[in-house]
Amino acid sequence: MNSQPEPQTDAARPGRRVLAVIPARGGSKGVPAKNLAAVGGAPLVARATRACRGAGLVTHVVVSTDDPAIAAAARGAGAEVVLRPADIAGDTATSEAAVLHALDAHEATHGAVVDAVLLVQCTSPFLTSEDVDGVAAAVVEDGADTAHTVAPFHGFVWREDAGNAAVGVNHDKSFRPRRQDRPQDFLETGAAYAMDAAGFRKAGHRFFGRTALVVTDPARVLEIDDPHDLARARALAPLLDPRAATGALPTRDDIDAVVIDFDGTQTDDRVLIDSEGRELVAVHRGDGLGIAALRKAGLKLLILSTEENAVVAARARKLRIPVLHGVDRKDLALKQWCEEQGVAPERVLYAGNDVNDLSCLALVGWPVAVANAHDTVRGAARAVTTVPGGEGAIREIAAWILGPSLTLVPTP
Repeated sequence: MNSQPEPQTDAARPGRRVLAVIPARGGSKGVPAKNLAAVGGAPLVARATRACRGAGLVTHVVVSTDDPAIAAAARGAGAEVVLRPADIAGDTATSEAAVLHALDAHEATHGAVVDAVLLVQCTSPFLTSEDVDGVAAAVVEDGADTAHTVAPFHGFVWREDAGNAAVGVNHDKSFRPRRQDRPQDFLETGAAYAMDAAGFRKAGHRFFGRTALVVTDPARVLEIDDPHDLARARALAPLLDPRAATGALPTRDDIDAVVIDFDGTQTDDRVLIDSEGRELVAVHRGDGLGIAALRKAGLKLLILSTEENAVVAARARKLRIPVLHGVDRKDLALKQWCEEQGVAPERVLYAGNDVNDLSCLALVGWPVAVANAHDTVRGAARAVTTVPGGEGAIREIAAWILGPSLTLVPTP
């Protein structure tokens, strides 16, 4: 069975107490509910929590929030939660205020003094545990007062002066030295910061004393501030996520139910229309075999589609599984179905291909995209099939789940 990670305790790791604080308030104007937005199949707050929990020097992880849904996601990922008061949860509140409040609350709760405190931002989705350990080590082991992640930067920076004339910031515009002849510049990534806790209380900001730079991979530098940033992150997730590289896939122990979109997932997303206006689609016989095997294994199954075409219901009858089609709000229908079936959403695999599947992908524990899915869907998925929709993608998913126990049954 899958189990959520246990929150770290005082005895989790001996030595100095290193507290990672993840500010994650509920309000966000650029991207509504940003800290709960899924990238690579996990909410941003969960991604940040997992990066911190995977760092060897971090002893405790706290999420500071004013939002119950964010708090639930943080606890599910293994973080402690500190509820942030309204006066430091608005648009003008500083990250430092949230970190100081969480630091005070953590020390009061545990009756122990924190040696180093980290500020880790949810909005940097590709932060790694190695990055977190890097800033922590600079303070805890190397004696820096503060540290933060940076990426090598080689660009020429320009600015307009009061008269709207362009002037060089990090260079003389009359002289263009080669890259190898210029001093190395670094771009602050905004992902992770570490501070000596006592010094942070005294200074009240994150850059006091001697500051160390922790160089990270520039390919991973991305801050999510608007919907375009979120779309880029989702498109990059299949390439940059460690889980994608290791090929982690769901098994029978992870899944209680499989919910499948129809058009573009069980079909190749094309429609043939005859002279009478009747629509025809092509499905893959291998998918029928996979669905039959999943049904035989005792998994709950559902086809969920916005399409009203009778072919959806006809295919469901052929496969002998329930169907909900002609549905405008697929996420609400999925929530209700899970409640009726007594299935926890985190134990559901949802397979889809297009942007109208994103709300369902964000609800379940195993969001899956077919190989030819929209880039944003691939980025929101926890796993991606190797074959496109309509070409055996559901059969492939069944093989993930059932593995060697996948019984060959008559193909519908």
